[in-house]
Amino acid sequence: MIDLRSDTVTRPSDAMRDAARDADVGDDVYGDDPTVNDLERRAAELVGCEAALFVPTGTMGNQIAARVHADAGTEAIVDREAHVVRWEVGGLARHASLQTRTVDAERGVPTPEQIHATCHAADLHRPGTGLLCLENTHNARGGVAVPVDRIRAAADAAHDHGVPVHLDGARLFNACVALDADPAEMVAPVDSVLFCLSKGLGAPVGSMLAGSEKFVAEARRMRKLHGGGMRQAGIIAAPGLLALKNRDRLAVDHENAERLAAGLDALDGVSAPTPETNIVVADVSGTDRDAAGFVDACTDRDVGAVPVGDATVRFCTHLDVGREDVDRALERIEAAVYSSGST
Repeated sequence: MIDLRSDTVTRPSDAMRDAARDADVGDDVYGDDPTVNDLERRAAELVGCEAALFVPTGTMGNQIAARVHADAGTEAIVDREAHVVRWEVGGLARHASLQTRTVDAERGVPTPEQIHATCHAADLHRPGTGLLCLENTHNARGGVAVPVDRIRAAADAAHDHGVPVHLDGARLFNACVALDADPAEMVAPVDSVLFCLSKGLGAPVGSMLAGSEKFVAEARRMRKLHGGGMRQAGIIAAPGLLALKNRDRLAVDHENAERLAAGLDALDGVSAPTPETNIVVADVSGTDRDAAGFVDACTDRDVGAVPVGDATVRFCTHLDVGREDVDRALERIEAAVYSSGST
């Protein structure tokens, strides 16, 4: 199987497995795990924040951030295609008691004008705005890499209203590599950031939530409340430290994604715009299959992909997929497209 469903499907390297086995550990709830502490320090340094917190998943990190930043019952401004809206099981409402105020944002980031028009103070009838949540790269919009000036413009507009800003940077380093941007510069305009170790960087588990010391102290309490208080977590933090070293090689994934998109776009009935990072979204409406049927046909030929719309299919490149794998995948996908009378 050439698995292009997501960059979360990577297998930990032998070095990561060795690091997990040999990790120096303690009880992380007591703050005694030296490997976790080292990972948190390193993560905070990378994104220019005062502190960071190791969390099991990106979804948990986003939900914790929302709960720390915003009062229950207030509104969170989010792009209508944001991960926190589409793929986090309604967590903003269920965990943080927030209402979502969605906007249709170009390339996933609301403009200052949209934010000014959407933010409002609490009154007798309205709950008030409690949070702006941004995303970079933006998953559902095709892995677009949002420049720091757009992040800053949106964050400044929210701050004008006293509204904190959280950045869902699950694939933050993909954006930074694509834009040749420093992670700390990208994060500087916002109040907190989440980035994943298990997306693209190859760790088997884990994400980092970073911000001010005060924010992280409260986030640590919320992690405990969410059931994320871990004990000898150094065995999963150690691979995370190695994963951070994979940041620069993300450019290879981007190159492979461009090659994959070009090959897909050359197939009759398939349209695949050139991706900005490692996510390729193909429109298969010109074939004789819907997205689910197209994915099934690919699966039958040992290529993994996922439907993300009625006629759109997502492919992700990652460190377990090389150039030769992309070429083999294209051969198999072509066979799938042209079987059973595709146009």
